[in-house]
Amino acid sequence: TLQILGNVSEFQRVVNVLQEGVNFDIDVNASVFETNIRVVGGLLSAHLLSKKAGVEVEVGWPCAGPLLRMAEEAARKLLPAFQTPTGMPYGTVNLLHGVNPGETPVTCTAGIGTFIVEFATLSHLTGDPVFEDVARKALKALWKNRSDIGLVGNHIDVITAKWVAQDAGIGAGVDSYFEYLVKGAILLQDKELMSMFLEYNKAIKNYTKFDDWYLWVQMYKGTVSMPVFQSLEAYWPGLQSLIGDVDNAMRTFLNYYTVWKQFGGLPEFYNIPQGYTVEKREGYPLRPELIESAMYLYRATRDPTLLELGRDAVESIEKISKVDCGFATIKDLRDHRLDNRMESFFLAETVKYLYLLFDPDNFIHNDGSDFDVVLTPYGECILNAGGYIFNTEAHPIDPAALHCCRKRKEEQWEVEDLMREFYSLKRNKKFSLKRASDHGEGESTQDSVDTSSESGGEKRNSKKKTHSLLSCPSQSFNSKLAVLGQVFLDNT
Repeated sequence: TLQILGNVSEFQRVVNVLQEGVNFDIDVNASVFETNIRVVGGLLSAHLLSKKAGVEVEVGWPCAGPLLRMAEEAARKLLPAFQTPTGMPYGTVNLLHGVNPGETPVTCTAGIGTFIVEFATLSHLTGDPVFEDVARKALKALWKNRSDIGLVGNHIDVITAKWVAQDAGIGAGVDSYFEYLVKGAILLQDKELMSMFLEYNKAIKNYTKFDDWYLWVQMYKGTVSMPVFQSLEAYWPGLQSLIGDVDNAMRTFLNYYTVWKQFGGLPEFYNIPQGYTVEKREGYPLRPELIESAMYLYRATRDPTLLELGRDAVESIEKISKVDCGFATIKDLRDHRLDNRMESFFLAETVKYLYLLFDPDNFIHNDGSDFDVVLTPYGECILNAGGYIFNTEAHPIDPAALHCCRKRKEEQWEVEDLMREFYSLKRNKKFSLKRASDHGEGESTQDSVDTSSESGGEKRNSKKKTHSLLSCPSQSFNSKLAVLGQVFLDNT
């Protein structure tokens, strides 16, 4: 993410290249999941941060712009995958022809439930609800097809809704589904999404948790099927911290950290009873999940142990994997042999989370004490106040931006103009709040932010001094306070 590192000229160059050369009308089969989190998510994040990066934006930004148009074009190429009887998408789509006739209907759970962050953002910025609608329908389909004991499996047939792989856990094939329920709930202030996750969390604790480890179990019976820890599961402590379950998060994190110290990295699979790697799963492709959790937990606790993990990670990666042209995947952690490849998520996520772990003053960590006011076609809007939501490829989304581009119906404008003319009223805070309440459930928190800015500069300044704009003193779901993206579910 060049905008975080502050390389403005390079960021502008990349934007220019994208404008000149992107073409999504090509006869290529693409992963729906990967295209969303990398291409759509990356374009949306770059679009929202482009002004902060020093790029000259067009009139109407953030409700318009070349990167936003490219994100929308890419996302539209994915929509045919969602045209199934269940609303759950195919895993692969052809960018030119749609879903191939012989495409397998079997998709992993994460490949179905990892769209709400990007697609809801896209709908709010463009005014087209289709993206958020299909993402929500897919989430609800998974929820509807959970087992009687509240668990979901690993792979499902998107035509028949029959579970093909019935292993339930928090790792590969499932992970970002749970992540997006929480992040979607925070981003959209959505009670339903948070309730779904909390119900899953109960089942996960009841059936998969053993001594602060999480195993794989049979989704209908709850019996252990794989007593292993997967490196992809290391995102879980960070997710726990986002819902305020910090004590459990730290205990689980410390378990995972002991594995890191044992090998100088996290093997893909780790046999918990044996305390050693699993055959053919001894590699470490420089995954970010444990460092991601360290960043979230450090923001919540300031525990220096988390900085020690960061230091260990930097030293280990430098010592073990650095080569002349980059940082190589560790093929085998037992002897630190290297593979001839470097995964893209190393730069997109691992390095970024390390950077943010050690940079407490980074704008990403903004607590709302500083912000920008921008003028959009729909009124004044607050941006860059903090509370960024990272998609699962670590592209940050500014949640405030979702409230900048509401397209009000023409009839509403006419009625409001008549009222103002008849009563000779100026737009005041009370009137703006009444109008904003028509835009859907779960938006009242940010509406108070937007309307305070519309009341004039003096009011906006006093608002800035009194409390954080994103402190969310009253939320629509079962939480009392949100700070730096963390949602606390009690009165502390």
